[in-house]
Amino acid sequence: MRIVGLTGGISSGKSTASNLFKSHDIPVVDADIVARDVLKKDTGGYKGVVAAFGDDILQANGEVDRPKLGQIVFSDPGKRQLLNRLLAPYISSGIWWEILRLWFKGYKVIVLDIPLLFEAKMDKWTKPNIVVWVDTETQLQRLMARDRINEEDARNRIKAQLSLDLKRSQANIVIDNSGSLEDLEEQFQKVLVQVTRPLTWSEFWLSRQGTFSALVSTVVGVAAGKNVLSKL
Repeated sequence: MRIVGLTGGISSGKSTASNLFKSHDIPVVDADIVARDVLKKDTGGYKGVVAAFGDDILQANGEVDRPKLGQIVFSDPGKRQLLNRLLAPYISSGIWWEILRLWFKGYKVIVLDIPLLFEAKMDKWTKPNIVVWVDTETQLQRLMARDRINEEDARNRIKAQLSLDLKRSQANIVIDNSGSLEDLEEQFQKVLVQVTRPLTWSEFWLSRQGTFSALVSTVVGVAAGKNVLSKL
C-alpha cells in the first residue's frame, strides 16, 4: 500500500488538491475532519480541551466554539502548543483507524491530508510527500479574502504555521499554486501519474492483496512440507 502525504499552509490550496484526488477515486484521510470528530461533545479530546481552556470556549449547546478557540490559540503560541499536545494522540489514533479501514477495503493508494505532516513527524510514514506551495503575498491576500480578516490577523495565522518554503524544502513533490486553478489542475495531472504508478514490491506486501498473497504462500508451503514429511 502506498500512503501519500499531502500538506501545505493556510490558504495554499491544499484542500483543492485534496478534492482533486477524491475526484479521481483516490481515498483521502483528512486530518481536519478527524480533528473535528475528536472535539465533539463528551469525547476524550473534548474533555481535555475544556478542562484546559475553560467553559468560555463552549457554545450554548455545549459544543466547542471552534472560531473562538481558534482566536485564542492563534494569538498565543503557548496555548496553541498546549492544544496540539492535548489533541495529537486522539488525532493520530483516528488517522490510523481510517487507514486500517481503507486497507481492509483493498485500496492500494491512500492520501493523508495533514496540515502538520512535518511538524508531527508523520512524513516518516508517507511517501511521496506533496507540498502545495504558494508565495507569501498571494497566500496573505487569499486568506484575507477567504476569512474576511485584516492583514494583521492574517499574518499571525500564517506565522503560526511552519513556513511553506521550509515545507517545500522537505517535499518529494511540490505543486506551485501561485497561479490559476487551471495551472493547478495541469500540475495535478502530472502528480497523479507519479502517485498512481505501479506499487513497489515493498508497497505491495503492505497492501491487503500482498498480505493475502503472503498468507496463502505460507499456508501452501506448510501444507507441502507436511506432505513431504508424511512420505518419509
